[in-house]
Amino acid sequence: MSLLHLRSFIEVYRRRSFTAAARALGLTQPALSHHVASLEGQVGRALFERHARGVLPTAAADDLAARIGSTLDDAEAALSAARARSTQLTGTIHLAGPSDFLAEGCAPLLIRLQKAGLTVRIDVGGRDALYEKLFNDEVDLAITASAPSDCRLDHARIAEERLLLVAAPEILRTIAAAPELATGLQGAPCLAYDLDRPLVRTWLKQNGIALPEGAPAFTAPDLRMLRALVSEGAGWTVLPDYLCENAVRARRLAVLPAPVASPVNPLNLVWARSALRHPRIAFARKTLLQASA
Repeated sequence: MSLLHLRSFIEVYRRRSFTAAARALGLTQPALSHHVASLEGQVGRALFERHARGVLPTAAADDLAARIGSTLDDAEAALSAARARSTQLTGTIHLAGPSDFLAEGCAPLLIRLQKAGLTVRIDVGGRDALYEKLFNDEVDLAITASAPSDCRLDHARIAEERLLLVAAPEILRTIAAAPELATGLQGAPCLAYDLDRPLVRTWLKQNGIALPEGAPAFTAPDLRMLRALVSEGAGWTVLPDYLCENAVRARRLAVLPAPVASPVNPLNLVWARSALRHPRIAFARKTLLQASA
């Protein structure tokens, strides 16, 4: 029972598709089918039932996958890490995540990838889009504020962000002078990531305050733009602490004390379990996890 046959089986099991598994492994579909058929011969039972839209695992496949667990992924990752230490790395790492965190929290680590011989391509997008790109091997690693539940993906916490309600000092004094905090916030322009106001909504819910009526005065998918606008007196917003520290220190921004608590979001590094068999991805993962050190 070869490791290659087991990897082919696991990839088909996770992706529910011979075509997608073959593409991910860089194999022809006949070669992949041969691997699975050989494994079925050794197990003595069918592992997949073929359907028009893919395959479904049999009970024997479920049992085999459960027995393998993450052992194969761990072994391949360890081998790839060893190869990364002993060889000159080449190739491209495709990384996706929030542009503001990549710029503010990861730039020195990305330079290490360059010095190791890798080129880096950076993409952005929301959670669902990033997961889909990982599934389709369009990106190698992604940073998200969520933990994936899909068995094809694994993750590790890379950082935490504490959410702060901030405004220019004069705007914040006006908000704080209102008889009720909700009234003060309603009376000043709100700035947000998008029309749904995810960070604003999270902070207000944590502190028992209703979402202000009306649309945000500004929306921008790069939080650094919101920081610049709020620093110029455009209104108030909610930002991660790592984006606010220097502006607060320079008194361009002030922080409104949270009546209850400031929410804390985890930031996770996410990857396809099978991707760590590539030394360049194993090395990039290890390097980026140093952001949490």
